[in-house]
Amino acid sequence: MRLALFEPDIPQNAAAIVRLGACLDTPIDIIEPCGFLFSEAGFRRAGLDYVELAELRRHTSWQAFCDTLAGRLVLLTTRATLAHTAFAFAPSDTLLLGRESAGVPDFVHQAADGRVRIPLKPGLRSLNVAQAGAMVLGEALRQIKGFPA
Repeated sequence: MRLALFEPDIPQNAAAIVRLGACLDTPIDIIEPCGFLFSEAGFRRAGLDYVELAELRRHTSWQAFCDTLAGRLVLLTTRATLAHTAFAFAPSDTLLLGRESAGVPDFVHQAADGRVRIPLKPGLRSLNVAQAGAMVLGEALRQIKGFPA
């Protein structure tokens, strides 16, 4: 199980996801370009000392990321019809989170092997990307019995 961030915009959200990965022993992929300098103080501050504890892989482009992908790509998107709780996750899945400002482009949607959404109260658009990643990762790890011992 892996978490991937597609061209993240907000360093604090990216750092929160890196911290999540460190705490739950889940590798993180960052697909560049980022909307911030990767060494920006806000990113380091939000990630605290967890950044050094995480298994973090940076990719210079979407294609560079795809070249390393093993297993299925599962996109978290508000455009999906299937709830994350109804999806059968596998240990080799990579959960992909889009940009905070724009999600992912159509070619990324088309590349996904699965698309899931978090059911929300009608009229509300979406959760914070770090919160969404934590919720779906938690469900995926529960299903595959992948939480750290």
